[in-house]
Amino acid sequence: MSQETAAPVIPETGQPAGPSPQIGNRRSAAIEIRNLTRTYHIGGAALHALKNVSLTIDRGEYVAVVGASGSGKSTLLNILGLLDRPTEGTYCIRKQDAGALTDRQRTALRNREIGFVFQEFNLLARATAQRQAELPLFYAGLSRKESRRRALDALAQVGLAGRAGHRPEELSGGQRQRVAIARALVNSPSLLLADEPTGAIDTRTGEEVMALFE
Repeated sequence: MSQETAAPVIPETGQPAGPSPQIGNRRSAAIEIRNLTRTYHIGGAALHALKNVSLTIDRGEYVAVVGASGSGKSTLLNILGLLDRPTEGTYCIRKQDAGALTDRQRTALRNREIGFVFQEFNLLARATAQRQAELPLFYAGLSRKESRRRALDALAQVGLAGRAGHRPEELSGGQRQRVAIARALVNSPSLLLADEPTGAIDTRTGEEVMALFE
């Protein structure tokens, strides 16, 4: 990936790996990918969005993907977020081989272990901030009482304790992004993926948002 435009937060492409220990053996690793390739076939031609990417990210690491538009950043994030599958290679998250999981198992793992923050927020137009934050907990099967408690805690964590009853139209761009971050954090995921999380907000608000990740 050529280095031009930054797209925080996780992860960064590494160099193709040579001989290495069996994937999943590194105790501190949250993510391990080996020789990852994603190929699309368009009009009979093969387009490699990713080719032979190898990477290890340990628990607690903060990593950014840097690359020009079209260099494969979003493709990599989609694979790491279990929204897509690689054409070749191995991806291990929390010592589980993602390629060996069924679609249902991937969905459960994604809900339990992965949080997403998107550039365009992706909030429900008529839902309050509290409801937005509760959504992942609904899919996780938590009780309404516990979901409410966790959602309010997550909103407080991003400085929106007093905005729990507000809908997106009643919030500023920075506040909407904070709601999205609260939604991503509410399940205490082991992996947080953010695709240009400051692209739709001003510089000062963007700095505040990035500080939340730290």
